[in-house]
Amino acid sequence: MLLVTGITGHSGRYFLQELIRNKYEGPIRCIVRENSDTTLIDNSGLNIEKVVGDLENQEFLNEVMSGVTTVMHIASIFYSVTLMRAAIKNDVKRAILVHTTGIYSKYKSASEEYQTIEENVGRLIKENNSKVGLIYLRPTMIYGYINDRNMVVFIKMVDKLRLFPIINQGRNMLQPVNGRDLGKAYYQVLMNSNIMSGDYILSGEKPISMKDLFRMISQILDKKTTFISVPLSLGVIIAKFLSVFTLGKVDYIEKVQRMGEDRSFSHESAVKDFGYQPMSLSEGLEIEIKEYLKKVQ
Repeated sequence: MLLVTGITGHSGRYFLQELIRNKYEGPIRCIVRENSDTTLIDNSGLNIEKVVGDLENQEFLNEVMSGVTTVMHIASIFYSVTLMRAAIKNDVKRAILVHTTGIYSKYKSASEEYQTIEENVGRLIKENNSKVGLIYLRPTMIYGYINDRNMVVFIKMVDKLRLFPIINQGRNMLQPVNGRDLGKAYYQVLMNSNIMSGDYILSGEKPISMKDLFRMISQILDKKTTFISVPLSLGVIIAKFLSVFTLGKVDYIEKVQRMGEDRSFSHESAVKDFGYQPMSLSEGLEIEIKEYLKKVQ
């Protein structure tokens, strides 16, 4: 049996669409929240069992993991330890964990958290002499959905601002990945039984500078935008002021810091091992901007 977390989320729904498109025949157990929209699951035509529960509840996970052979963990990295504890307890054969390239950030204090989580997962496997196959999938910045909280923020800003501030002339490199490509990649890894362990970066087709990304968005929106370079240090100061002024409710400090950091990563191993082929950024942006314009009109 396949256990899936996060199937109603951004890239999770694209994974579900791949299962549907390929007429996946095996039994699937999905952990969902009580308020999750499960319409796509309900109409999938697949052999899916929905289970409502809390991924922080170890006892619940221990029970729901019974009879499971493969785990596809798309929900937050912060549930990985409790999930893997249950997987090991139930002798799961393969665990595919969707984590993040944020673990490589030199700024992110949370990168230490990510590292600690993965160290704890490794320690659990070692201490229990578990033979579970562990696969890490690491998306870069995910986009491709109107509520992705990444690209759509940039799209809204470029749409509304004719004078557009960019950090350090927008020289830092990004490699955004479309959620549709992630859904396909998850399915490819799931169906490739030869992959029992590994660490795979899932990035977009090729790197692009922040400034060129904003220019591309501006061109697709058919807007005339003037870009103004802002020093990274000033951007951080403004972000800190906003954080203090809003009592921490608006905290962009880390996001601003990372705008001065290259976030482009090769996906060569994924291409080699399971045929990963991400779409071009221009194609993905066309789709998302079309959805955005439809919503705001």
